[in-house]
Amino acid sequence: MQQNTPGAVVIGDALIDEIHDNGGVRELVGGAALNVAVGLRRLGVPTTLIAMVGDDEAGSHIREYLADHGVRLITSHAPLGSSRAIVQRDRNGEPTYVFNEAAQRRSIRYGDEARRALADADLAVISCFPLDVPAEVDALADALAGVRVAIDPNPRAGMLSDRDEFVRGFERLVAGAAIVKVGADDAALLYDGDLDALRARLRALGTDAVLATAGKDGAALETDAGILSAPIADLPGPIVDTVGAGDATLSAVAAGLVGGRPQTADDWQELLDRAMDVAAATCRAEGGLLRTPESLEGGERGVRGS
Repeated sequence: MQQNTPGAVVIGDALIDEIHDNGGVRELVGGAALNVAVGLRRLGVPTTLIAMVGDDEAGSHIREYLADHGVRLITSHAPLGSSRAIVQRDRNGEPTYVFNEAAQRRSIRYGDEARRALADADLAVISCFPLDVPAEVDALADALAGVRVAIDPNPRAGMLSDRDEFVRGFERLVAGAAIVKVGADDAALLYDGDLDALRARLRALGTDAVLATAGKDGAALETDAGILSAPIADLPGPIVDTVGAGDATLSAVAAGLVGGRPQTADDWQELLDRAMDVAAATCRAEGGLLRTPESLEGGERGVRGS
């Protein structure tokens, strides 16, 4: 009998990025969870995205984009329409975001279709979820019962209504998680501090592994096998856009957890090194669409995505 390929479910945001810069104004389909879902699919993992998407023009673009990439979408009701972020870049190319009301009040519920998808998944990945809304966390925790989980809190200042409540919601989900990804920005926004201290805190709270990303300083991965590190990968070509690098890193690590789990320090190091290669390749083109070094060699450097 043919075995089904293990798959993943991603839960979180899907939106339109309205980008304002010297090139004018343009729109890309985006959202951290959407980027992770598409990234997993591009790495060969059958993937479902559970997100709030409106029945409007923006929602049609989101649905079409996901269909083009082979990602199944299960939507929650969106009474305020689809989420949108207005993105402006400073002189150094760093983005700032202003979110519409739909994004700020996003809500996800889990019907029979979503629960079946989660029951069938080998891994559920949570990214950019409203962890500062207790009712949302209650519903998520109930839906995730018995499911292996990867978590990226990915707080956005423009969508964060209560920092202390967000931390409580985040830490409620950490115990027993297969992996938690945090970045230097997360440590600064949520904990006023030190990424290494946050990594240790999360391990103490019971997560199996912590992936800590620090931008130009690379990443560290702490597991029962030890603490591993990797620098930013050195690939040909200039860095075009760092948006999506963290999502690509999470996609690559999560892909390595679907259908199995690294056991040794060497296994984890190989997974981390591959994730750094994927993140570096993603930065060689505009938008958050995951690239691999192999895809760039195949001519995808100019392919725009979000």
